[in-house]
Amino acid sequence: MPYVDHGVASLYFEDRGEGFPLLALAPGGLSSAVDRWPQAAIDPLTACAGDFRLLAMDQRNAGRSRGPLEVVDPWGAYIDDQLAVLDHAGVERFHVIGCCIGCSYALKLIERAPERVVAAVLEQPIGLVEANHEGWVTRRSEWAAGLMEHRDDVDTASAERFGAEMFDGDFVGAVSRDFVASVEHPLLVLPGTDLVHPRETGLEIAELAPGAELLDPWKDDEHVAAATLAVRDFLVTHTPSS
Repeated sequence: MPYVDHGVASLYFEDRGEGFPLLALAPGGLSSAVDRWPQAAIDPLTACAGDFRLLAMDQRNAGRSRGPLEVVDPWGAYIDDQLAVLDHAGVERFHVIGCCIGCSYALKLIERAPERVVAAVLEQPIGLVEANHEGWVTRRSEWAAGLMEHRDDVDTASAERFGAEMFDGDFVGAVSRDFVASVEHPLLVLPGTDLVHPRETGLEIAELAPGAELLDPWKDDEHVAAATLAVRDFLVTHTPSS
């Protein structure tokens, strides 16, 4: 199995196919891992197979990846992990598709490495809003409890600080509205339809970002097949010619 050692973290990733690189950041919240992609309405590991070099990974402390619990800048630590995988794979410029929390990672990647990201697809972005705050507290606490069962280096205080740094903000957590309003990269936004992935968050991203296109509706049975093709076509259209 392919792993990257990044500091003391061990990161599992998969590298499939040929073509322009597409980094796929899976759904699942803090359990974001390659195996979560089949649960998404649009799975790029299937939809984009044959068109791109697909790179997917288990995020730190999800699936088969392990690492310290970064409490000072957790969003930044995840991005450093992702860039370490890309560097290991010899990838400089790439597209990115994120689903759920993967959308927040994708936007943070654009902030951290704007010259490397070419275009991004945001499939049902998470949104941190008052109506779902309690649910995020519950989910992160349950995830931390599972982690602490197997790790003697993680305690309740550090887990609570980590969760607060990740999810006690608003909007998408990883970046600000002001930053999204400055993003000129091509974005294709597919808004969510539930409390964890509020529709209003996806619509706001699409309205703020100068380079954004909105695909809506997309997730219902009537539209998802066409939306899957639209995602592929968007990425193909924005792939550099050389």
